[in-house]
Amino acid sequence: MREEIVVSLRESAEVHRSIESLAAVIEEAALALADVLRKGGKVLVFGNGGSAADAQHIAAELVGRFEKERRAFPVLALSCNTSILTALGNDYDYSDIFARQVEAFAGPEDLALGISTSGNSANVIKGLLKARERGARTVALLGKDGGQMRELADITILVPHRRTARIQEAHITIAHVICDLVESALA
Repeated sequence: MREEIVVSLRESAEVHRSIESLAAVIEEAALALADVLRKGGKVLVFGNGGSAADAQHIAAELVGRFEKERRAFPVLALSCNTSILTALGNDYDYSDIFARQVEAFAGPEDLALGISTSGNSANVIKGLLKARERGARTVALLGKDGGQMRELADITILVPHRRTARIQEAHITIAHVICDLVESALA
């Protein structure tokens, strides 16, 4: 068991070292979020499962605080309202749960951040497409080969690893870096 622990920790460290090569695109995403928030827009964040948890985590860091006292930023995690999610999943289709909310809440002054370890989540794809249709900026935080979403966003941050757990670990690290940069730019 200890050997498995060491292998997992080393693999995680290797993935984290490899994402240093994403510094420029992470900076681009952080600048886009800061620009939207500076201009009074809002950020909509969404994903499934662990990515939904990451969306909530990102929203919590930016509505509350990451490390600095500052104004609350308008960031919504679209996976939080169970009444909306279950109504949309039941009355429309589960693949529409984010697109319908993006239609309700996003405009040209806003930014949509879709998270998917595979890049193939139908509801995240539809959410990003609806955001583009509404004129919002789009950022995709992806894994593996980026899947169908790789070319759908204005800014794509791709963690090219095969294991979901390692991708998610890298995603939350990237999110923390973005939160830090946004806070520094706006605080």
